[in-house]
Amino acid sequence: MGLRRKKQAGGEPVSSAETGAPRGADWAVEMRGVRRRYGRGAGAVHALSGIDLALERGSFTAVMGPSGSGKSTFLQCAAGLDRPTEGTVRLGGTEITSMGENKLTELRRTRLGFVFQAFNLLPSLTVEQNVVLPMRLAGHRPDRRRAAELLRRVGLGADKNKRRPGELSGGQQQRVAIARALVTDPDVIFADEPTGALDTTTAAEILTLLRTAVDTMGATVVMVTHDPAAAAYADRVLFLADGVLVDRLTRASAAQIAARMTTLTDPAYATAAA
Repeated sequence: MGLRRKKQAGGEPVSSAETGAPRGADWAVEMRGVRRRYGRGAGAVHALSGIDLALERGSFTAVMGPSGSGKSTFLQCAAGLDRPTEGTVRLGGTEITSMGENKLTELRRTRLGFVFQAFNLLPSLTVEQNVVLPMRLAGHRPDRRRAAELLRRVGLGADKNKRRPGELSGGQQQRVAIARALVTDPDVIFADEPTGALDTTTAAEILTLLRTAVDTMGATVVMVTHDPAAAAYADRVLFLADGVLVDRLTRASAAQIAARMTTLTDPAYATAAA
């Protein structure tokens, strides 16, 4: 893409699409100088220590890092679920950092999709009702035709539409969650360990669905995962360590990603990068 490249300490070159991308470009996610600190003084925890990031629309990005690297905080700040201590976040070109809570809630309901490890479906609602729930919460009339089409695209037949989540397998419930995430045609889908509760075969099916949503529906997916096999479905993998983006891989295999994770958890690497 002819992008200017930067070199970060201890890592591979990082393109300006992930760091110093031009302001005003048409990005799905932008984070500028984002820091998140919990507590004060000597006991303060610096979960994020200056994230500069821009991800284009229609891309699939995986975020990995050792335990305590800041992955969860990264996702929460990027999705407007937590506010950074410093810096700004833009989603689909809209600056969300200074938004009031009511407007931020409305934005999350209409322009963001979420897929979680625990599925987070409402057990009292049918499959169809779960899928159209974001429309109802946003004050819009549920589009059952769109819900049926999305359920078909994620591999669930019409016979499942009136069932409750408890009548479905874990993989089927996650398919419902993906359909729900797509129903409002969001700017970004944030996925937090979406295959963590699934067996290997079912996990591959769910990751293929997310990949297909990017490739055929123009979706943008940002996924936090600990699994190199899951990260291999992404266009790029970003690596966090101590709240800083330290490395990236593009179109990498699970073996390459696992090898890079090994270097991040190697004390000698951590000392050199510091």
